[in-house]
Amino acid sequence: MRANRNATAHSAEPGMENEDRKLPQVSSTTEVAEFLRKVAATPATGPSGDRGRLIFAMDATASREPTWDTACHIQGQMFQETAGLGGLDIQLCYYRGVGEFSASPWMSGSGELLQRMTGVFCLGGHTQIEKVLRHAISETRKKKVNALVFVGDCMEEDIDQLCPLAGELGLLGVPAFIFHEGGEITAGRAFTQLAQLTGGAYCRFDASSAQQLRDLLSAVAVYAAGGHKALQDFGKHRGGAVLQLTQQVRKG
Repeated sequence: MRANRNATAHSAEPGMENEDRKLPQVSSTTEVAEFLRKVAATPATGPSGDRGRLIFAMDATASREPTWDTACHIQGQMFQETAGLGGLDIQLCYYRGVGEFSASPWMSGSGELLQRMTGVFCLGGHTQIEKVLRHAISETRKKKVNALVFVGDCMEEDIDQLCPLAGELGLLGVPAFIFHEGGEITAGRAFTQLAQLTGGAYCRFDASSAQQLRDLLSAVAVYAAGGHKALQDFGKHRGGAVLQLTQQVRKG
């Protein structure tokens, strides 16, 4: 099992300064712009009028404990930008410990999502990304899933076993948007490859701006709920990094 790389956990309601200190400084403006470009280029899926469906999967192994509270606080805000788009249903998935994998019912409110997220604590164990991919495939075969978001820091599995599953997700039209906490090289290479195979995008997140991570997660949620038009409107409203996305959509 992986040992916890940092022994001290943080409080559940950190301030913005604490959030900034707790996130690793690894991202760049170029990487953010490239991530947004790929979101903009992702084909819109799902018939108009249906509620968007997004699977939100998290690595809850011990190495993520130092930033867990911050990540949950940020991730729980995705619903806020999608209320006027016909709605978004999110299913929360996580793995931890020795073979533990959990998937919630589909949820349509930010309160329930945040409550479930903050109720999860980290346990030492190996990554189980294969289970995440297989679950996403199974769910979209039941009813269309518009996107998969995965947040993790490590990858300890055989990439040759994961790539065919990612390719299958791509064929099913489920892009994976992978957010990489930290700069672990092996994980970064694997996450990039998996995102590409699904037709999604990869981005590391950093300490320079907690708001940046909120915006990127919200951009994916808006895409899943309302497609490209909603993404353009969101960029005009939010500005900053997400505004780059709307400019790239117009150019494309």
